[in-house]
Order: sequence, then C-alpha cells, then structure tokens
Amino acid sequence: MSNDDPYVWRPAPPGPPRRQASPIAAVLLSVLLIGAALALSFYLWGGRFWPPLGGNAVSRAVTPRGDLAEIEKTTIKIYNEAKPSVVHITTLSVRRDRWNLNVQQVPEGTGSGFVWDKDGHIVTNFHVVQSVVQNKGAVQVTLADQTSWKGTVVGYYPDKDIAVLYIGAPPEKLTPIEVGSSADLQVGQSAFSIGNPFGLDQTLTTGVVSAVGREIESVTKRPIKNVIQTDAAINPGNSGGPLLDSAGRLIGMNTAIYSPSGTSAGIGFAIPVDEINRVAPQIIAQKGRVSHPGLGAEYVPDQVTAKQLRLTGVLILNVNPGGPADKAGLQPTTRDENGDVQFGDLITAVDGKPVQKISDLDAALDAHKNGDTATLSVERDSKKQDVKVTLEGEE
Repeated sequence: MSNDDPYVWRPAPPGPPRRQASPIAAVLLSVLLIGAALALSFYLWGGRFWPPLGGNAVSRAVTPRGDLAEIEKTTIKIYNEAKPSVVHITTLSVRRDRWNLNVQQVPEGTGSGFVWDKDGHIVTNFHVVQSVVQNKGAVQVTLADQTSWKGTVVGYYPDKDIAVLYIGAPPEKLTPIEVGSSADLQVGQSAFSIGNPFGLDQTLTTGVVSAVGREIESVTKRPIKNVIQTDAAINPGNSGGPLLDSAGRLIGMNTAIYSPSGTSAGIGFAIPVDEINRVAPQIIAQKGRVSHPGLGAEYVPDQVTAKQLRLTGVLILNVNPGGPADKAGLQPTTRDENGDVQFGDLITAVDGKPVQKISDLDAALDAHKNGDTATLSVERDSKKQDVKVTLEGEE
C-alpha cells in the first residue's frame, strides 16, 4: 500500500503553539459560570435555595391508625396481666469504708424473679442470690408498684438453679404468677419474657420456643435436663424472670444464654416450670431443704466404671441399710474373704431408658415423685434382670 493511500493513518501536522491562559482570567471565568448556575437554579426552583423561614408552618395531620392487630392485642394483654407478678432483685454486699471504717451495703448485682404465692414467696435463680448465700449479704426485692422490700433467702437447690426468697409485703400487694405446664410444649409456639435486663425494669421481649429437651450445666456442674430453648431476648438481669406462653402462663424461668459477647444472641435457656413446680413447694414446706427421688445407694465414679472397668452403666458401690435399694435386694460392691472385688449390680436402664452414667440415673429418677415405683434393668454376675424399686426422698 502506498503512502498516498487515503486509508493509511498519518499523524496530524503540528499546529501553531497554544497561548497560555491568564490565571486571573480563569478565576473570573469560574466565578461567572458559578453565578450563572446559581441564577438558573434560582429561576428553576422559584428561589428556594434554603427552607422558607416563618410562614404558616403547622403540625402535620395524624393519619388514622385503625385497630391494633390481634397479635399486638395479645402481647399487650400478656404483659399487662403478668407485669404485677414480676419483681426486680438487687443483691447487696457489706463493705467497710476504708477512711471512717463505717459498714455499708452496696449494690452488687441485679436479677429478676416472680411472685409465687400470697404468703410473700419469690422464686428466682440460685445464681442470682449465690453471692448473698456465700458472703452473707442482703437482698432487696422491688415489686411492680416500685415498693422495695427486704428479702430473706428461704432455701435453694443449686443443682436445678432454683432459689426461693421471702418478703414481708402484705397479700394485697402480691400477685402470684399463673402457672402452666412445660411437658406439652411444642417447638414454634410463642414465648414471652419479662425481666429487668441491665437494670431496666419491666422489659418485654418476644419470640418462640426454639427447642425443648435441651441440657445445660448448673452452678454445681450437674446437668439440668429438659431445658427450654427460646429466641426471646434474654440479657444480663433477665435471670430468674418468667418465660410465658400465649395464655400468659409460666412455662419456664430464664436462666442462661449462649453468647460469645455476653448479650443476647437469640439462644436463651429456661428451666421448665414442671421442675420449678416440684422444687419450690419443697423448699417452702421443708424450710429450705429439697429432697428428690433416690435409691438410697452410693455409686462407683463414672471415670472408674467407664475407663478402668470398661463397663457401661452405673455400678452400685454401697446401699444404705433399710433404704429403697436395700429393700429391693440390689447388691453392692464388696470384697470376698480373699480380698478380691465382687462387683455389685450394674444399672443399665430405668423404665426402659438406657443409663450410661450417674447423671443419666439422676435425671431418670428425677422424672418420678417420692413414693413412685421405678423398674431398674441391672446386670448381676453377667446376667440381666429387672428389679422394681419404690423410691424415697433423699437430699
């Protein structure tokens, strides 16, 4: 292709040198352009460069809302009816002023609770008042009407994280909470929590029953079975407060959360009301003592049974003379005349439910009441048999 071909690209010849614009001229041009833009905007927007001042400004008309949704009415009713039963608990510790050596009570922690009866009994978590029990502090209970009362710890059951307090308020000031059932709870049904998170009293959160049959660890490191899981927000200060169903009945007591941050992550746990309804009356009637169905026996530690003896179940070490196990003929572990160990009965199931460790046995027995008969599956001399035992209360 020749250099004269019109389709061959060639650089344009250089033009004459450009003159440099004056800086002053550039500034003046910019000012003129900005002024022109402002003038055009003023013309197009009717001169509204800024909100009008003064004038006849009035409040906006309120749009009629209409009736509340049924779910809102239900939630409001539940809150209003349950609120008088919920209390705010403050634990107080005794401290001595280092300057004048005066002794004074100072707030140490807060929690929630609920009125159990007209006699002045309040139910809460053991861990809410644990410091009072251990350090001989004091408890202050504030009712929904904002009156405060000195609380006395009647008794507690740390294995289930339950405690009962007493206040001297007159019966007309006390509204016992309505008690429901936790045995028939279904995943997905509504759940409502009232408590005092971060010291903010009478706070309502809502959610659902996320799961049932959960297990958490108590302050004594023993398992609490059949715990309710909920996504109703539970935060520090909610402990001991009620978890309610859509009928406003108590179905559980908020006790713990699972959260890396320490605040609600939508995974909260509540002690089932059936457990509370079994333990609280015992604490009240027996002046702080709690008994649970037992066999009247001692057991070989799980670590020895499982790891050293390689047995699956609960091995009986001793039986109390005259106790349920003794009356049923259960055999303890002994030594023969040569000093050799003769293993006792190995409990492998209770009422047909497998038992692998002592906590399993305790949980199975706790499902009964004192005086009930339980059927134990045991292995004795490598033979399996069933033994019926009438359970008796033991502390």
